[in-house]
Amino acid sequence: MIFDSKQLFQQLLRNLTTDDGREEKEAILLWLLESKLALSRAEIMAGKKVRADQSLFDQIVFRLNNHEPLQYILEEAEFYGRKFRVDQSVLIPRPETELLVKMVVDHFQDSKQEIRLLDIGTGSGCIAITLALELPSATVIATDIRSDALGVAKENAKRLTANVQFQLHDILNDTISMGPLDAIVSNPPYILENEKTFLQKKVVDYEPARALFVPDSNPLLFHRAIAEKARQSLRKGGLLLTEINERLGNDTAVLFESLGYADVQILKDLSGKDRIVIGRKKN
Repeated sequence: MIFDSKQLFQQLLRNLTTDDGREEKEAILLWLLESKLALSRAEIMAGKKVRADQSLFDQIVFRLNNHEPLQYILEEAEFYGRKFRVDQSVLIPRPETELLVKMVVDHFQDSKQEIRLLDIGTGSGCIAITLALELPSATVIATDIRSDALGVAKENAKRLTANVQFQLHDILNDTISMGPLDAIVSNPPYILENEKTFLQKKVVDYEPARALFVPDSNPLLFHRAIAEKARQSLRKGGLLLTEINERLGNDTAVLFESLGYADVQILKDLSGKDRIVIGRKKN
């Protein structure tokens, strides 16, 4: 059928009954129409005529009303200006994680030395692939405990022509044998089980719990494993950077210091929340 795109947008907006605010709903639908019909915001607001399948959009709105993230419906998410394929085996990349990548890129972009980087728990591969593309002379290794996640990451690396080495690896039980490394980065699980009630249904119901949650009794389970094992594989002066639970910034920093890391810092994201802890292996 032929639709006036502005009328289609308004109809979809009326049918979208999620708890999101109007601005968020509009952003979701603008993204949807751009992805499916290659329409810009200006074209939609101007009412450009388009050929569209009404049943397809009805089905997508039905899924959105059941709290399924649009990224999983479209099977894509944006990170650092690039589009990555995602499915329910991997977390949806967040803008906050871009800070982790930027810290590494800024630190190494002028380096004349050979650089080796490791991303632990790579998921979609967004961190490792972005590092490989932004630092093309670096050797980038990415690991995950889940073979299905590695499959998604490998597909993304191929689509974006990024040179990344992927390995199946369990950070809780395996040593880090990829050294010597100049930096180790990770966005590990860090949400406490008791914080589930504060999360949106689209996160709890659809994103992989194994990549999100840690026991209330051991909230730094993954950060401790990473920090302890990183000491054996980082070069002297090498960096360890991890995304953190905003409530556990000080605890994570104290952990890094207790394990002998120097120049430990807590970095805040654009919302002013504690987001990253960075430490350096002592020379």
